[in-house]
Amino acid sequence: MNKKLIGIGLALAFVIAFGSCKPKQSAYKSVYEAAKEREMAENTTYSTPVSIPETTPTYTSSAESVRKEKVTPVYESDANELKAYSVVIAAMAMKPGAESLKERFGNEGYNVILARNDQGMYRVIIASYDSREQAVAKKNEILGRYRSLGDASTLRSKYGIPFDDWWILQREY
Repeated sequence: MNKKLIGIGLALAFVIAFGSCKPKQSAYKSVYEAAKEREMAENTTYSTPVSIPETTPTYTSSAESVRKEKVTPVYESDANELKAYSVVIAAMAMKPGAESLKERFGNEGYNVILARNDQGMYRVIIASYDSREQAVAKKNEILGRYRSLGDASTLRSKYGIPFDDWWILQREY
C-alpha cells in the first residue's frame, strides 16, 4: 500500500509539474498576429509611392563606400571591359540568376559584365571604369534616371534587386 501511495504521489507530481508548462495557443497566436502586422506594415512601405525631388543629390566619391575584391570576368569577351572600379548592381550565388539579370539590363542597352570573386559569388556589373570618380558618377547617373521616373521601387519590382544596394567594387589583381 505504501508503494502504491508513493507511486500515485509521484504520478500526480509529474502531471502537475509538466502539465503547467504546456504552452497556451493564445500566447502563440498573439505573437503570430503581431509579427504579421509588422510584416504587413513593412510591405506597405515598399508599395507606397515615394515622392522624390526633381533634382538628384550628387555625392562626392570620398563618401562612396568601396569594396575591394579580386574578381575575374566570367566570359572572355568581358575581359577588356572589366576595369579597376565597377558599379555592382547585384551579387548572386547562382550563375543562371546573374545571367538573367545581365540579359534584362542588356535589353535596356547596358553593357553588363559578369565577374566572379574568389568565394564563387557572381558580381553583376553595369559599368566599369579606370577611376573611382567615373564609377561613382555613372552609378549616380543611372540611379538618378530611375528616380526621375517617379517610382523608386522600379528596380525592385522589375528586376528583383534593391534600389539602394548598388555599390562600387575596386578590383584587386
